[in-house]
Amino acid sequence: MKKILIISTGGTFNKIYDPLLGTLIVDASSKAVETIAQKWGCNFEILNIIGKDSLEMNNHDRLELIATISRSEHHHILIVHGTDTIDITAEYLADGDLEKCIILTGAMVPYSIDATEATANLCSAYAYLDATNQEGVYIAMNGIIDSYEKVKKDRNLGKFIRV
Repeated sequence: MKKILIISTGGTFNKIYDPLLGTLIVDASSKAVETIAQKWGCNFEILNIIGKDSLEMNNHDRLELIATISRSEHHHILIVHGTDTIDITAEYLADGDLEKCIILTGAMVPYSIDATEATANLCSAYAYLDATNQEGVYIAMNGIIDSYEKVKKDRNLGKFIRV
């Protein structure tokens, strides 16, 4: 089994209810990712960086992500990311010539509200990484796994589709 690095950047996947603010906030410690991954007993490392909703991410954050990936000894990397700008980050990573196998995933509904989608997306992304050796940047969402150029968020349908 491959050693996989899971980088959690925040996003809806990691949102939790803050009773003091009365809103959903990003849990920068990524407890949701850890809760799911701990049940696998697989060979992985979890790294929490950025800790933002993807709508708040900027190019500085994306450069931090590229730098983190570049410094990593891991060849297989899974990124938990917000769905609103997952495609922008994927393209940024692809332009970075990282020579690694990278897959991005997220959730349309926070794990803390309904664990099903977040768990399914994380598990399918992990399984794909474990099964492939091809370098490139991929997106795994809503049962679709493909090159980042072929998977897009359809805002009218409220899910990701293959294009």
